[in-house]
Amino acid sequence: MKDPDLAVGGVTVHRVIDIDPQAFACEALLPGCDAAAIAELAAVLGPGHGDAERGELHLAMQSHLLRVAGRTILVDTCVGEHKPRPRRPDWNERDGTAYLANLAAAGCRPEDIDLVLCTHLHVDHVGWNTRREDGRWMPTFPRARYVVAQAELDFAAREAAADPQFSHGSFRDSVLPIVEAGLCDPRQLGEAIADGATLVPLPGHTPGQTGLEVTTGAGPSLLFCGDAIHSPVQVLRPKWSSAFCCDAGEAVRTRTGLLERAAAEDVVLVPAHLRGAGMRIRRRGGGFVPVLCGCDGAALA
Repeated sequence: MKDPDLAVGGVTVHRVIDIDPQAFACEALLPGCDAAAIAELAAVLGPGHGDAERGELHLAMQSHLLRVAGRTILVDTCVGEHKPRPRRPDWNERDGTAYLANLAAAGCRPEDIDLVLCTHLHVDHVGWNTRREDGRWMPTFPRARYVVAQAELDFAAREAAADPQFSHGSFRDSVLPIVEAGLCDPRQLGEAIADGATLVPLPGHTPGQTGLEVTTGAGPSLLFCGDAIHSPVQVLRPKWSSAFCCDAGEAVRTRTGLLERAAAEDVVLVPAHLRGAGMRIRRRGGGFVPVLCGCDGAALA
């Protein structure tokens, strides 16, 4: 089994990669983002998070495999395979990916997962919830309870009923089969899903987006924050919300609150798409700067 990407106070976290890197034109992902901001980010973190010359931001499509208090939790399930996504040719009917092999390299089989947390129900966070077997969409993690905020499930169900192509049709093939199998576990925000692991509200990107805060006991807390932060460039420019946010203003308020708290309390943030294990936040002038963390939660820069 490979070493964890983060290990703090008895809690271990492995990144399970589906696609890395995933390039987005900066303006398509973050309206207002430009080459100068990407260059500034590269000066802080290095070149792996964007390409100023090409005007691209680089993300990872990944899950976070978390072991805490005897529970094995998978946070978000990426893009998946064999899913019809004609509006995204690079995601359409994918096959032969290394995702399950990457999960195995982290020492985990699908049946070992106790809980799957979907921070929100967008297409790139639910894809591996199911896989196609004999022409049917079956749960990939058959023993797991799939945790989602009740508010998020209600929102996505309404949107999918109004538009079957909501979020590329992923509700139909990656969420509804879990509900029908009786494995969906809607929760209220503020609930604990394991000892020391609590659901926290992160609205704005979607109405019910949910983070997971993990108290490690002997080190900084970890906060898996979904798409409240897509790219670390948003640490430098917190007022930039993604083109996919339901409420850009609320997303700014949520992100700013996260950054302020992380800087004040030394919380390690783990955004869903960060090309790295996690990041600490430091104040710089009137703003913030991201600092990537290593296995023990220590800053590498």
